[in-house]
Amino acid sequence: MVLTDEKCPTSVTNFPVPPPYPSFHRQNGVLKSRWSCIRRCCALVVQQDQDRLFDDGYRADVLINTDRGGVIYAHANILGMASPVLRGILQSRGQRSSRKRSISICGVPPEAVHVFIRFLYSACYDEEKLDEYALQLLMLSHAYVVPHLKRLCEQWIEQRLITSENIIDIFQLALLCDARRLSLICHRFILNNFKSVSATDGWKVMKNSHPILEQTILGSMDEENVMQKERIRKASERKVYAELHEAMEALVHICSEGCRTIGPHNKLPEKDQEPCPYGAACKGLELLLRHFSGCKKRVPGGCVHCRRMWQLLELHSRLCADSDICKVPLCRDFKQRSNLMNKKVEMKWKILVKKIVRSKSITGAPFFSLELS
Repeated sequence: MVLTDEKCPTSVTNFPVPPPYPSFHRQNGVLKSRWSCIRRCCALVVQQDQDRLFDDGYRADVLINTDRGGVIYAHANILGMASPVLRGILQSRGQRSSRKRSISICGVPPEAVHVFIRFLYSACYDEEKLDEYALQLLMLSHAYVVPHLKRLCEQWIEQRLITSENIIDIFQLALLCDARRLSLICHRFILNNFKSVSATDGWKVMKNSHPILEQTILGSMDEENVMQKERIRKASERKVYAELHEAMEALVHICSEGCRTIGPHNKLPEKDQEPCPYGAACKGLELLLRHFSGCKKRVPGGCVHCRRMWQLLELHSRLCADSDICKVPLCRDFKQRSNLMNKKVEMKWKILVKKIVRSKSITGAPFFSLELS
């Protein structure tokens, strides 16, 4: 049903025109709405009003006493909204209409308290002031439960203020303020720069005042040394296993395709060959195979080099997928011999094969099957 002028004093045609959709403009190649600019401007105005409210102290109902007789005027509503601890303190003082309520924040410089209260109003800070009072602000934010300021101080200290001279003080403060990430970073910094840190005055003071913390750091130093040695040992083992795997691939390459001046008996080495993908492993095996073919002490145990060649051939048989079509010498013989071997010796070979395969997967290199067609 359509309304007419007879039934309604305001006709449909007299309704106000709706406002237009927000327009868009392009800035630096990005399409942006003007509403976003308006919102940013409104936020900036509100922030400036909050700063002016703090600076002017208009209708302030709280007096904050600091060291050296300093006084800061503030508003109970803003303090209570920003900090639950301050809210509880103000509520315990009761509502007084005759005079302003007062609280005391002592133990830190008055300038740090001023920066702290300003942050509660508008979340604004001066970088120079934060550089100067970051440690004090970390304490205040922890004591009065202001988590966003605490996170800011932790990141600021971590990125800009940590040095060998003050690391002990920052570490102890991080432990007291339950700043776990900052304490972990300080701990690692001490372990990595122990020689320079242990020569500072902060370390000497901590050694006398907090010997338990010193023993904890020294204990972690010993653990770090043990872990470092263990990491080096495992890295060297992985390197050996990776070299063994590469040697197995080079052995298959030599026996199936040939390389340089050595290869299968039914295939002559090519004169113009591309560089060998196995490099030093292939060259070492080539020399070892030449020695093995001409040595007169080829029995196991008679020659060190021949014994090594026997072990490589047996290891290949453990890794080979199909001995019936494999072109590596003695592969099938070693595979059949493994069925008659002692269980303890067989278990050692299985562990070695498992570590070789795992080391290749850990290094991220492609795994080449040792099966030959």
